[in-house]
Amino acid sequence: MKRIYFDYAATTPVLPEVVDSMNPYFTSEYGNASSFHEFGFRARKAIEDSREIVSKFLDTNPESIVFTSGGTESDNLAIFGTFLKNRDKNPHFITTSIEHPAVLNSCQFVEELGADVTYLPVSTEGLVDPLAVEAAITDQTVLISIMYANNEIGTVQPVKEIGQIATSHDIPFHTDAVQAMSSISIDVHANCINLLSASGHKLYAPKGVGIFFIQDSSTILPIMHGGPHEHGIRPSTENVPGIVGLATAIEIISSDMDREATRETELRDYIIDHVLAEIEGSSLNGSRTERLPGNMNFSFEGILGYDLVLVLDREGIAVSTGSACHSTSQKPSQVLHALGVCDALALGTIRASIGRQTTQEEADYFLEKLQDAIKELRAT
Repeated sequence: MKRIYFDYAATTPVLPEVVDSMNPYFTSEYGNASSFHEFGFRARKAIEDSREIVSKFLDTNPESIVFTSGGTESDNLAIFGTFLKNRDKNPHFITTSIEHPAVLNSCQFVEELGADVTYLPVSTEGLVDPLAVEAAITDQTVLISIMYANNEIGTVQPVKEIGQIATSHDIPFHTDAVQAMSSISIDVHANCINLLSASGHKLYAPKGVGIFFIQDSSTILPIMHGGPHEHGIRPSTENVPGIVGLATAIEIISSDMDREATRETELRDYIIDHVLAEIEGSSLNGSRTERLPGNMNFSFEGILGYDLVLVLDREGIAVSTGSACHSTSQKPSQVLHALGVCDALALGTIRASIGRQTTQEEADYFLEKLQDAIKELRAT
């Protein structure tokens, strides 16, 4: 059976060149980067070379890059680290109602610990109003945390405007860029970003490695305690193979990012146009224009998204009902609720996401099987 992967937003395949770059650090270059011998020195050099690659990609200095286990840990560092630094100041946080659970649940927990949190609403396209961000600022605001692009609906936020507002009020601005970084060139300084989270497995690198950019390490406290690894911000023996793989993946995707983004955008729009024109009772969730190149989120009247995922999987096509973190839940998406989508349509939703390996042939196969699957489900 033909197998087609339309779930790049959940995770990406590790590129062959990335695997090749990692292999020596499993077998021959296996030293602990903290060891004072040749094995350790070579491991340390691999990490620092990787840090240099990541810092150039974000247009910042290597000292501001911290390697973590992934986006969730990086988000927790931003939220909890800021709370711990300001816990005696009645801290106030600003975020949105459509953040990833790594941010939302962290914000809810610091509320339990005594912080105040403002959860800003979004438009029907999933966009937050920068003026609403500014209006929410108080004398106690210690962090603004708004994702670069939503993981379910793909809407790209007005990050630069929000960053400028945060800077004008001397408030650190954090963005979860996990979903955006594989297809958008991000300049942290041009966008006035002070903290940023990213994850390797959304960048064609392995799972279990991530990035935390922090412009000024004095603005947070560590949330784990141990050795002095990663500038004293993130203790634990470094995942050298993962870090090397992450840097290699960034080198690859940055070499043709604009061209690949254009290709994915054209293929995405081709699919969206055909779905909306040819499938009755279909609708697109999120912004049509301010959208990640590879993201499509559709609702279909008269079916359940969970059933559609299973029928498509039977045909060899992998899609999801939304965030992989909620893939086992059959409850309406909190993100779609925030957009004002009714329960019936929210439950009839799938997310289809494409990537570097997606072809025109696969897009046509998906469209054919999607129409067949919806007809089947509506007939039952």
